[in-house]
Amino acid sequence: MGARFEGKVALVTGAGSGIGRAVTLRLLDEGASVLAVDVDPAGLEDTAGFGALAEGAGELATAVADLRDPDTCVSTVHTAVGRFGRLDVLGNVAGVLVASHATDLTREQYRTVMAVNLDAPFFLSQAAIPHLLQSEGNIVNIASNAGLQGVPYVVAYCMSKGGLVQLTRALATEYLKTPLRVNAIAPAGTRTNIAATAAFPADLDAELAGRMVGHRGMTEPEEVAALFAYLASDEARSVTGAVYTIDNGLTAS
Repeated sequence: MGARFEGKVALVTGAGSGIGRAVTLRLLDEGASVLAVDVDPAGLEDTAGFGALAEGAGELATAVADLRDPDTCVSTVHTAVGRFGRLDVLGNVAGVLVASHATDLTREQYRTVMAVNLDAPFFLSQAAIPHLLQSEGNIVNIASNAGLQGVPYVVAYCMSKGGLVQLTRALATEYLKTPLRVNAIAPAGTRTNIAATAAFPADLDAELAGRMVGHRGMTEPEEVAALFAYLASDEARSVTGAVYTIDNGLTAS
């Protein structure tokens, strides 16, 4: 694989599984040094095992962090810059989903979803932007098809991902006159731990619930990682403020 990221540094959240792991491994394979961040130390250990580096791959460092805390978001960015001396790519990948009827969602569940899916990307971006301006780098947010259309039984998830789409557009617009780029990817159903472990209500309407998965089935994390690598690379230097769907035609249809 090519070395589009040789000499560059990425911070990837949610790197202990799913899309975050796939993004981490893809960037490493393309020459980036990566700070892989997750709340789950075992997941990070597994990612490090998968990332047994081939010749020409970048350096992998890991950090266990609960990004619900804004101060932890700031310190995590400082950790990446302190370890590698710069920051070129911020990958806001970490996410959580709580499935329930809207009226059953607890305040604690609501706050957790919003803190991980929306607050953390904002505070990470806020801390990272000064470094990304220096490196002429970029931010890639993993949003969701659920941030572009209504999806049942995951109201807080829809709200948080819709907010992440707007965070992407707002930051991209604010920094249009600089080299900083900000983009988002909006997958639908993807073969991740979130999809595998979500406990939907027993009385769900199956027809409505089908709105979460593309007509051609589930997306693989590696497909999302491939698009991420393009958007984060210099090949996409004219792309900012974009929201790329990767949902097997679900949004279009």
